Amino acid sequence: FYSRFEDQLNPNHPLYQLANKIDWAGFERDFLPLYCADNGRPAKPIRRMVGLLILKHLRNLSDESIVLQWEENAYYQYFCGEVSFVAGSPCEASELVHFRHRIGKEGMEMILQESIRIQGDDLDKDKEVVVIDTTVQEKNITFPTDDKLRKKIIRKCVGIAHKEGVTLRQTYTRIVKNLSYQQRFRRTRTQQKQARRADKRILTIAGRLVRDLKNKLSKEAFERKKSEIELFERVLAQKRQDKNKIYSLHEPHVQCIAKGKQHKPYEFGSKASIIIGRNSGIVLGALNIEINDYDGHTLDEALEQFAYINGYDPQKAIVDLGYRGRRKVNNTIIQTPSTPPKATAAQKNNLRKDSRRRSAVEATIGHLKRDHRLNRNYYKGVAGDHYNVLLAAAAINFARWMRLAKQFYQNILACLEPVQRILQQLTRSLT
Repeated sequence: FYSRFEDQLNPNHPLYQLANKIDWAGFERDFLPLYCADNGRPAKPIRRMVGLLILKHLRNLSDESIVLQWEENAYYQYFCGEVSFVAGSPCEASELVHFRHRIGKEGMEMILQESIRIQGDDLDKDKEVVVIDTTVQEKNITFPTDDKLRKKIIRKCVGIAHKEGVTLRQTYTRIVKNLSYQQRFRRTRTQQKQARRADKRILTIAGRLVRDLKNKLSKEAFERKKSEIELFERVLAQKRQDKNKIYSLHEPHVQCIAKGKQHKPYEFGSKASIIIGRNSGIVLGALNIEINDYDGHTLDEALEQFAYINGYDPQKAIVDLGYRGRRKVNNTIIQTPSTPPKATAAQKNNLRKDSRRRSAVEATIGHLKRDHRLNRNYYKGVAGDHYNVLLAAAAINFARWMRLAKQFYQNILACLEPVQRILQQLTRSLT
């Protein structure tokens, strides 16, 4: 009746062991200055909020789902620092958004740094050689088309006019609906001309509504909506061959990135650089690249973050042919797949092993996307791009430690099984 909360749980559960391994006091020490001590209502415990962020990416859940599951899962509550089972909700789902913005990119790097620290002796295997590769974290937008963006502009203009009390010359609701019907069979031979005419008509309507709204808004309302209207005008003015085009109205920073995949020629999001240890596979660095640049140009920033998180520069970085042209960055040698003309058999064999080992980063990226929310980024803005890749990298490191802890416990049980069998035989013989 007087047992403690932790006594009611299985101490060999990986999440239980991970809760006792993480340095929660370090998070509270670093994040406490971000709070005001004498203003506003009391804040939620820092350990609870950090634990929820880790669990969200560890279990591949949304903000709403992790809050609901926290109420039902005793191990989640113990992981977040509760001393007894709590029947209520840990926080509102929106409070996780505010907490992410509060700790920022630096706070996410601290979480990644802690996920690396707990790996222990495995880090010594990767002091010299790392593997680097880039991938794309796609943003939560639909596949962009000109027609889709123009129709959204029309709906937004009508909504702004209704909200600001402005009477437009015409809303074109029925006309746009009929034009959408004419665009259904644009791939057929007989309807292509009609679909192109409908596209031009929708472009004309969208431009007319933007100009009408711009002229009729009051001075104060126009200042509030100036950035939005300028975005509308930029979308309507962009051409097929333009650079830095807008692909989404709610995520205007999204880029079109071609990675050469046959099943997905273009991906819409941002590029991310991933650094793993050559031997252990621990994610030692994860960085969002804000511009769609040549992979070789991302090495300086990626290795700078690696040095900030790990405290040293690697001697060698193994990369693919996308990084060709870079030989050395600071004190790090960049090795691309190649065979020197005068290399010995032993040197060729070592280069072949490094090239094969480089492919391990592809599996890590696959797990980051499938299991830890890197496949689709639901966080808003450029800041959300940074948060998502750092939390995903931290989550895969925590998952690795939990997997090894579970395996270690199972190996102990396997070793004790013969002893238990002998004890059972002795007990039967004595009875």
